[in-house]
Order: sequence, then structure tokens, then C-alpha cells
Amino acid sequence: MEGITTFKSDYLPYDIVKRPFQVQEEHKPRTGEIELGTTYQKDYNAHKIQPVTLVRPLERKHTTGGKLDTIPTYQDDYRSWEVQRREPSKVEHIYHPPAEKFGNSTTFQDDFVPRELNPRQSFKPPCVAKLSDVPFDSATSHRTSYIVHQLEPKFIRSKEQYKPSNQPFEGLTTHRNDFKGLPGQLAKSCKPENAKVGSNAYFNGVTEFQDRFQPWLVSLPEVHKRKEYIPPPGNMDFNSTSHLDYIKHDISPAVPIRPVSNGRRTNAPFQGNTTTKEDFKAWGSCRQEITKKQQEIPRPTGKFYDLTTFKSHYIPHQIIPAQSFKPVRAVVPNSAPFQDETMYRTEYTPKKQEICPANYPSPPGYVYVNTDSHGHKFFRQLTPEFSEPNSNPIPKEVAVVS
Repeated sequence: MEGITTFKSDYLPYDIVKRPFQVQEEHKPRTGEIELGTTYQKDYNAHKIQPVTLVRPLERKHTTGGKLDTIPTYQDDYRSWEVQRREPSKVEHIYHPPAEKFGNSTTFQDDFVPRELNPRQSFKPPCVAKLSDVPFDSATSHRTSYIVHQLEPKFIRSKEQYKPSNQPFEGLTTHRNDFKGLPGQLAKSCKPENAKVGSNAYFNGVTEFQDRFQPWLVSLPEVHKRKEYIPPPGNMDFNSTSHLDYIKHDISPAVPIRPVSNGRRTNAPFQGNTTTKEDFKAWGSCRQEITKKQQEIPRPTGKFYDLTTFKSHYIPHQIIPAQSFKPVRAVVPNSAPFQDETMYRTEYTPKKQEICPANYPSPPGYVYVNTDSHGHKFFRQLTPEFSEPNSNPIPKEVAVVS
């Protein structure tokens, strides 16, 4: 197997030159002082500025040591007057429950008289057949007008007796007569042979990627070391301006202004009896029965006799299967060979598969000419053309691009 591909034949290897590594020079500080003057420092004239005075008033410190004994204007002008409570003029009615039972009847109780529920009488005529005493007259117009005629005796055809034929049955059909199974040879395959292209050369497991792309030396990134934390010397002062300036005052909790609820509680039992509970008692009532209609047709008794006229008159007969006249499937052999030739087999000409010369690094029968700027190689084919019997072959140029 030739391991040459179009990529290998078209690809031109280039010489890879390593990138020069630039060594950083050691930093050497310059001697002397740095002139830090700028144009802003030269042109700017400094002016003397006094601090800005604050407009807000000075903070007054209130002393909390003395006792505050003052009367506001609201207490001095609006003084509380002594107001007497006005007595209520409501007449007190003390409820005394009655000792006797309430016996007054209502207008509904006086006017309403309970009556028994009687079902309404049905005026629907009963659905009962009326029987007549007169005997049934079964004479119809068909019976009275129909005249009975005497029938002639029915012609009975005598059954012919089956006589089988003396000659043998010829079961040949047009298909069997025309088609004869001729034994033939197996069809020959016109498929070209799948010849395996092999090579005895040793397979090199190196790929083009491994040949062209070599590993590069990569330097490891430098690790930046963090500076070690050094706590500042001395103790930390946790006092803030709020802690230093805040003064705690003793404040009494606020007194609620809500009035005190005067709840009345009694130990007497609750009387839950009402006039409705005492006068309207629950009456015992029963559900009215459903008025069902009695069945007029009595149900039949005894065993059901399921014999029909069809069952009683039907006479079963023995079934004789019909004889099949289908011919037997028998193949008639024939010694003539089967003609299996087709137009494809007679006209097909197998051809040899040729390999493209562009797959070879140096194609046989071609001479290298030049290579263009895109890397394509041009070859010239040597084809002998005889002008005279004993003359040398003249080369012919044919361009082959690879």
C-alpha cells in the first residue's frame, strides 16, 4: 500500500527557525537627583487663604444636674375645671321571669286545622280488555271470495345417473402446456473482481502531524510571592466619637392612656330557653308510601318451552364435500439448457482500473518540468511516435499537475 496522499504530495515542508530569545538586561539605576519640577509648579502662584468660618450657631451645652421646675403656657392658660357627673334619668326595669307558662296561641294555630292526607281518586279508565259474549266471527273477504281449484300433479324430472368417462383426465392448462421448466446453469456475475491492493513494505506508524509539528520548549510562569503580613505596633483604640460623647439618661416608661375596662361578671346560670323552643315542639312524622299500580297481566309460571317451528320441521342431512378438479402441481422436466443470456452480459466489456498518476511522488513515464509559485509540480509524458522504421522516439510534452 502506498501511503502517499494529495496533501503529502502538494504540501511543501519549510525549515522552521526558532524564535530568538531576548535576554533582559539588568537594571542599573542612574546616579544623581531627579528633577521633579513641572510647568504647573512654575506657573502657579500660591496665595494665603484663611479658614472658612462656620455659619451654624455654636453648640449650647445643656446642664442636666439641676431640677427643671417650670410651668408651660398650656398648663397656665388651660386649667382643669371640676365637673360634676350628671346622673342618668333612665328608669331602671328589673326583669322578673314569669312563673306561669305562656299560653297565647297564634292566628295560624287557631285557623289551621290538621287533616289527614287522602290520595286523590284517579278518573283514568282502567286498561282492561272487555270480554264479549258473542262468538268470534273469523270470516274474511279472502276466505269468502277465494275459490279452491284442484292442482295438477307436479312434474318430477327423473334424476340421471352419473357415468364416469373411460378416458384418463388431461389436466394440462395453457400455462403448463406452454411453460416447461428447463434446467439451466446459474447466472454468472459480471461484477469485477475485488482485488485487494497490498504492499510488503513495513508500515511506519509516524504521521505527518508528528513529523512536521515538534514540541516546543515552554517556560513555566513565574509565581508571584505575596508579602508577609506584619501587624502594626501598639494597641488599637476602639473608642468612637459616639461612645465618648453619648450620655445615658434615666427615662421612665410611658404610662398607657387606655381606660381600665370594668367587666361585669355574674355567677348565675345562663337561661337558654326561648318561646320558640317551648311553643314549637318537634312532631313525629312518617314518610308517605308510594302508590304503585298493580300488575294486570300475571307472570307466567312453569318451565319455558323453547321449541320453534324451524327446530321442529328442520331435518339435518349429511353433507358430501365437492370433488376438486384442480390439477396437481407437477414440474415437467426438460433436458434442453436454459438460455439465460442478456444484452448486458453480451455487450459488457470489463476494463482495468487505472491509478491516477498524480498519486505517485514521481509518476512513471513522466519527466519533471518545473514548480509554479503555488507549489504545483508540472511533468512531461514520454510517448513514442515513430516517423520512420528505424528512428528514435520523439518525446511529447503533456502537463500533469500534482
